[in-house]
Amino acid sequence: MTGGHLQIVVCGAGPAADVTRLVSAAQEHTWTAAVTATPNATSFMDVPAIEELTGAPVRSSYRASPGARRSLPAADALVIAPATYNSINKIALGLADNYAMTSVAELIGRQVSTVVVPFVNAALATRLPFRRAVASLRDEGVHVLLGPEDGWEPHPPGSGTDRQRAFPWATAFETAARRAHEAQT
Repeated sequence: MTGGHLQIVVCGAGPAADVTRLVSAAQEHTWTAAVTATPNATSFMDVPAIEELTGAPVRSSYRASPGARRSLPAADALVIAPATYNSINKIALGLADNYAMTSVAELIGRQVSTVVVPFVNAALATRLPFRRAVASLRDEGVHVLLGPEDGWEPHPPGSGTDRQRAFPWATAFETAARRAHEAQT
């Protein structure tokens, strides 16, 4: 699928510094992209560089004024990456305690094709709350890019810095674009 709009939600983890790779992957396929960040994610990212690349502000808080209108196009696909342990659990529970999580809850509710790419260590991934959250999201039609079939696994505790170089940005976009196309046909 070419020519869609990708909404990206970035959570506070090491790979957030490389989110421009996801934006570029979308733009290479004539998609537009906009980035929303959780409050912690902004400290990982080069916000001015992302805004220059996308041509849109990085949103991390609610509108400044009640009458302000949305300036972004409707999303054809949503990618949440990197998605932290905390954010994945919140998304599955429907918690909307910040602008990014509210956006995610609404887009999933609108049945926008959604891909979540976890960046968690193996110790956290074994926790029952996390496993339940992943299962719940999958039951709701969200594609969680996790497991041997997706080629993306949790990393050993303490190895996140090394693992972040392999973060599957291109796979995240390709999966989101394919799912968006399938939803339209």
